[in-house]
Amino acid sequence: MEKNKKDVMDLNNFASTANLTDNPGFPSSVSIDTKSGEKSYNPFEHRQIDHPNTVIGSIIHLLKACLGTGILAMPAAFKNSGLLLGTIGTIMAGFICTHTVSIFVKTSQEVCVDVKKPLLSFAETCGAVFDVGPKKLQRWSGFVKTLVDYSMAVTYFSVLCVYVVFIGTSLKEALEVYTTGFELSIQTYCALTLIPLVLICQIRNLKYLVPFSAIANALVVVVFSITLYYVFSDLPPVSERETVAKVSQWPLFLSTVIFAMEGIGVVMPVENEMARPQKFLGCPGVLNTSMVIVITLYGIVGFFGYLQFGDAVKGSVTLNLPQEDIIAQLAKLLMAFVIFLSYALQFYVPMEMITRNLKERKSDRYENLIQITIRTVMVTISVAIACAFPNLELVISLVGAIFFSTLGLLIPAVVETVYRWDKNLGFCNYVLWKNTIIGLISIVALVSGSYVSILGMIEDFSGASHDHVHENTTLT
Repeated sequence: MEKNKKDVMDLNNFASTANLTDNPGFPSSVSIDTKSGEKSYNPFEHRQIDHPNTVIGSIIHLLKACLGTGILAMPAAFKNSGLLLGTIGTIMAGFICTHTVSIFVKTSQEVCVDVKKPLLSFAETCGAVFDVGPKKLQRWSGFVKTLVDYSMAVTYFSVLCVYVVFIGTSLKEALEVYTTGFELSIQTYCALTLIPLVLICQIRNLKYLVPFSAIANALVVVVFSITLYYVFSDLPPVSERETVAKVSQWPLFLSTVIFAMEGIGVVMPVENEMARPQKFLGCPGVLNTSMVIVITLYGIVGFFGYLQFGDAVKGSVTLNLPQEDIIAQLAKLLMAFVIFLSYALQFYVPMEMITRNLKERKSDRYENLIQITIRTVMVTISVAIACAFPNLELVISLVGAIFFSTLGLLIPAVVETVYRWDKNLGFCNYVLWKNTIIGLISIVALVSGSYVSILGMIEDFSGASHDHVHENTTLT
């Protein structure tokens, strides 16, 4: 178990997207109170870190983790908000996402003191909060833990669907210039990823996946450099773009930004590896320093990406790079390969929960066959969903609206409120009012973002069916 725990830590240090499940605990810089002169349980004293990170090292890890594929969707988010509203909205969303991560870290550490455990996972923290919370809610502890556990698995399974769409779309954009007269649909390119994804997802040991993540991180730097070169070349005047988009488009902006920003969830395992965790929170602190850099870069890429490509900007700005340039095609292919490598890392999150439940079986008979079957079926389902809904922008928006708005915003707000309900809600119960506002923002993003995204998917699906029928009629 100790070896597996160490492997999980290593994966999170290399992960390029949000991962809220497989970190074992979330220490914080919150001080430990003492009661009646008796020394309280201190989780820090019971944690053993083999290779602790420095403050600078932790900041580097956070930047590497947060500046993943989500940043490529920011220009599409600005298309649905406008330059002015997008800039303001990105800053506000970054502040809220940073705050929700911060309050969850604090609450988790305080619960560790109450239950006298050095480490608690994301789901365990949620369950423990209800267990030590108001008496009327204590009986819901097990249910909440299980619900969050399954929700986490479903969330990251939905990310896999986004990845398949991204790979298929990138391959089509890069290769169709060389297949004139023999063009394939996005669905076909998505389907072609099935066998390679099934093979790479048969890797079950995390330490064998870490090199893939390292390669992916190196290639992302190359892709970003090429993309920014095209983004800043011959920029049109700001007056040619909308400053504030239509209100009906705002939900797509909000849910897309939440999808991108919630990559900050990886701060938890990074903070857990710090030699001086008291430097993680506070001002400036590792979290705040990293997020200022992240928000700035997100805003720059979103602003200038939309300024350059306007309403023609796609779900990933790399898809807007000119097809006639070999370097641009190379960037698209490299990004597709990056996502392919990252797929196996994200696949571990839902698979970890399934594997944990499989261990409760009385017999290990057919264990290998069961593992292969489950992994193959899960990959096949993700590819099938991607083939059914290949609009990358809408898929990203839907995933952000349904899953990341819930796990990244609503759950931390609920967890802090429940934990402090009988303790201290602050001056005039400001914690309650603050978390109520965060909860409402989450619900608005959930309802409006899901509605607009699903409506767009239905229109796309109907339009594709109509075009297919029209094509067949013309040929006849």
